[in-house]
Amino acid sequence: MNIQIQNNTIEPGQNAILKLSVGRLPSDTKIYLNVHVFRSHEPGPTVLFMAGVHGDEINSVEIVRRTLAQRWFEGLHKGSVVVIPLMNVYGFNNFSREVPDGKDVNRSFPGSANGSMAARVAHIFTKNILPVIDFGVDFHTGGNNNYNYPQIRFSTGHPRSQALAEAFAAPFTLAYKPIAKSLRKTALDAKKPIIVYEGGENLRFDPLAIEHGLAGIRRLLHAQDMLPEAPPPASPSIHLNKMNWMRTDRSGIFHAQKKSGEKIKPGDILGVVNDPYGMDEIPVVAKKMGYIIGHNNNPVVGMGDALFHIGV
Repeated sequence: MNIQIQNNTIEPGQNAILKLSVGRLPSDTKIYLNVHVFRSHEPGPTVLFMAGVHGDEINSVEIVRRTLAQRWFEGLHKGSVVVIPLMNVYGFNNFSREVPDGKDVNRSFPGSANGSMAARVAHIFTKNILPVIDFGVDFHTGGNNNYNYPQIRFSTGHPRSQALAEAFAAPFTLAYKPIAKSLRKTALDAKKPIIVYEGGENLRFDPLAIEHGLAGIRRLLHAQDMLPEAPPPASPSIHLNKMNWMRTDRSGIFHAQKKSGEKIKPGDILGVVNDPYGMDEIPVVAKKMGYIIGHNNNPVVGMGDALFHIGV
């Protein structure tokens, strides 16, 4: 069966690189969505790997870029792979999460052909890519100054999404409700489950997150009999179904004593908040058992700022 994307037909056994027009910047610079398609001769699922929905999440782009540079998908045993290494080209060029109008692409689905750039990017994906895939992985990082320990997220109460996440086998597996107007919600409504990999921090490379992301791709494809082998996880993935941020009730300079990936218990000292004048030192104490799945890297904190993301 052929894959049809806009006016392009990709037959079994063929590979293709497509450029889908998104629009123009005020400078008249054209913006394209680059789509790589790899097809085996043998029938099987069509899997999507995509990154850069938020343009400043460079670590996610690097994971997907390496799969292309190392030609992972040119010898598929069966099925097809669609790769979008960079969704938000404008944000990438401008070290920005958003597009020119300040809108978040991942809150603009299913999009509009006549809307803002965020809506147009979402529309192109929804119209041209979503119909041809069976499932996929969307790669992300933490936001500004926020680090996420490698984790895979699936839609709460959706067994197929959970099975895909378990095959990916990141260090943490998290159940999350899909957000309105997000890519994951739109895909789920179309019965095309998308799981989300989070690892690292925006505008930074994180070797650990890259390594786990690449290994997860191979495990997911191996589980579908599309690749011959995959590295086993170093340890079983830890499943978490409740997450919350531990926040500081004191402003000052924060020194962490625990790091993401660690297990904590009530009474553990996670860090201290100092005033900038060397007078006070207030400990931050864990109140429950759980795992640190993310943390704030900004040492200057205000009252109510998030310090640690705790999963239970």
